[in-house]
Amino acid sequence: MKTVSANELFDYFQTHQICESLIKSDVAKLTAYLQEKDYTGGEILSDSGEVGDFLGFVLQGKVEFTSGVGVDEAEVGKQKEGSLVGEMSFFDRKPRNLRMSATKKGVKMLILTRPMYDRLKVEEPYIAVNILENAIVSLDNLIRHMGDDINALEHYVHGFGRH
Repeated sequence: MKTVSANELFDYFQTHQICESLIKSDVAKLTAYLQEKDYTGGEILSDSGEVGDFLGFVLQGKVEFTSGVGVDEAEVGKQKEGSLVGEMSFFDRKPRNLRMSATKKGVKMLILTRPMYDRLKVEEPYIAVNILENAIVSLDNLIRHMGDDINALEHYVHGFGRH
């Protein structure tokens, strides 16, 4: 497995507007706290009911979120390259509502575990705050898109044919 260099991670952050206020030396420091992980297609990253012990930067591929089990399982959404995933349960320490798994082609992620985040907060607080701010933006985008989806569904169910 090829490890992502600090320069590649810096370019990734700049391209996807994640932690973009970090300079190259900050990103070089951050790499010591991250783990690179590859997940095969369909592999579960975390299951509903589990408390999040990591957050991840999606480097390649897509992460799928599903609700329910077996025949009742339904896809709720996907996050692609350039996304931050797992942040809600990671920060609020409450059980996940959804299963998070790699899509068919698999996914490559950089993982920040809770113990490493705890170290990062003490050793590199500027970087930790930057990650926290990006998690807030990520959650804000999720909620905004959810609102758009609810409005579209409302229009679909009740809007057509009504005057």
